[in-house]
Amino acid sequence: MAPSKNQYKIEAENFNLQQYLDRIKFSGEIELTIEGITKLMRSQLFSVPFENIDVQAGKVISLNGDDIVNQIVNLNRGGYCYQINGLFSLALQEIGIPHYYVAARPLVNPGQNAKTHLGIIATIENEDYLIDLGFGGNSIRQPLKLSEIGTEIQHDSDTFTLVKTEDNDYLLQILIAQEWTNLYSFDLSPQRWIDFKPANYYNYSHPDSVFTQKLIVVLQNPLGKKILSKNSLKSVTNGITELLSFEDEQLENILVSEFNLKVES
Repeated sequence: MAPSKNQYKIEAENFNLQQYLDRIKFSGEIELTIEGITKLMRSQLFSVPFENIDVQAGKVISLNGDDIVNQIVNLNRGGYCYQINGLFSLALQEIGIPHYYVAARPLVNPGQNAKTHLGIIATIENEDYLIDLGFGGNSIRQPLKLSEIGTEIQHDSDTFTLVKTEDNDYLLQILIAQEWTNLYSFDLSPQRWIDFKPANYYNYSHPDSVFTQKLIVVLQNPLGKKILSKNSLKSVTNGITELLSFEDEQLENILVSEFNLKVES
């Protein structure tokens, strides 16, 4: 017997919708409209940091749904794309928003790049949207309608657009210093949760992976974002950037004060 479509997605017996909503500081009823899903997405984006602390500690990154819920909801941690988007997928499943996963090819770094990024395509009010909470400092901040090709879309202080490539892939771009910068490309071929196991293994273990090379922590907020990379903290507020350098012994305090992250050794 073929598996059901639900079995193609992340599963977690320990996922509790109210505990999740408490974790992301969501208040009120969840409305199954574009406004309601946008509110849910932004609540998680502003509460759950994008981070690779466990990768830097040499740990194996689990794609088990129960492990992801425990890490983010119970231990108040973050994660990278599989964990963050996986958690949001669990919420979408619980509230009944149809969706599937796509494999995206990151284009931020030069050279040949494999399809190692996970995005979500969700159908909301009969329209298909890209949902992605897990692309670090350049994550979109609300669902992005797939039909709005070539349209400049303002997400707070950031401007995004979706264009089509010569291969008929979708290409997500962000406007930086008045120039369009490629973020990642994808097509609409549905992927199973298990399909991302090899990419996850690469990201947490291979020396060429950006996640093994340096510490990255990002937390978005309504006015901008905070980005920690190596020994530098960048704060962006209403498009204005401030930089702070710090010593190794200050890292633990900065993780707590700026990202609400207390990491148990």
